[in-house]
Amino acid sequence: MSRLREGAERPVEHDGRAAEPDKRTLRRGFLAVRNGLPEDVVRAAADALARHALDLPELADARTVAAYVSVGGEPGTLALLDALRARGVRVLLPALLPDNDLDWGEYTGPGSLARIRHGGKMALFEPAGERLGPAAVTGADVVLLPGLAVDARGMRLGRGGGSYDRVLARLERAGAGPALVVLLYDAEVVDRVPAQAHDRPVHAVVTPSGVRRFTGA
Repeated sequence: MSRLREGAERPVEHDGRAAEPDKRTLRRGFLAVRNGLPEDVVRAAADALARHALDLPELADARTVAAYVSVGGEPGTLALLDALRARGVRVLLPALLPDNDLDWGEYTGPGSLARIRHGGKMALFEPAGERLGPAAVTGADVVLLPGLAVDARGMRLGRGGGSYDRVLARLERAGAGPALVVLLYDAEVVDRVPAQAHDRPVHAVVTPSGVRRFTGA
C-alpha cells in the first residue's frame, strides 16, 4: 500500500464496518504524507505532471487559464505555468482576500510573483501586479484546482478554507463552463472522499502518471 493511501485509510467502527472518514481526518493524513516527500520526488512529479497536462486538449485550445502557484509539498506547477505562457496563454493566479475569497491577477513570469503571508497561514505566491477582481475567473477556459485528493466520481477534497468553493459557485452563477482540472499525486486518486450537496465534481485529474477523466462533471 502506498504511503499516501496509508495516510488516508478509513477508520473502522466497533462492529467492523468501515466508517466514512471526515474531511478533517483525511486532510491531516494527506498533508502529513506530502510534508514528508523528498524534494527530488516533488521535482520529478512536477515535470511529469506538466508534460501530461500540456497534452490535454482543453489546455491546447485555451486562451485563458486560471491556475495557482504550488507551495510546500503540493505537486509543482511553475513549469506548467511557464509552458502555458510560452504558448501564448493568458495565465491568471489567485490572491487570497481577507474573507478567504479569491481575487485574480495575471502571471507574466517568476518576477511577477510576490510572497505573501496571510496571518499564521503558509506563505503563498501571488500575482504582484494589477488585481482584476474575483469575477475575472469567469473568463477562463480552464481552471486548474489545487486539492488533496479526488475520488472515482470526480469529487475533490480541498484544504478546507472554502476559497475554491466560492470560485466554483461564482462560475455556476455566471453560467461559465470552464474545464475543471485538479492536479495531484498518483496515490491521491482514491475510491471515495466525503462530499456535501454544494460540492461539484471536476472534469479531470492530472497526476505524474497521466490523466483520468470523470463523466459526472
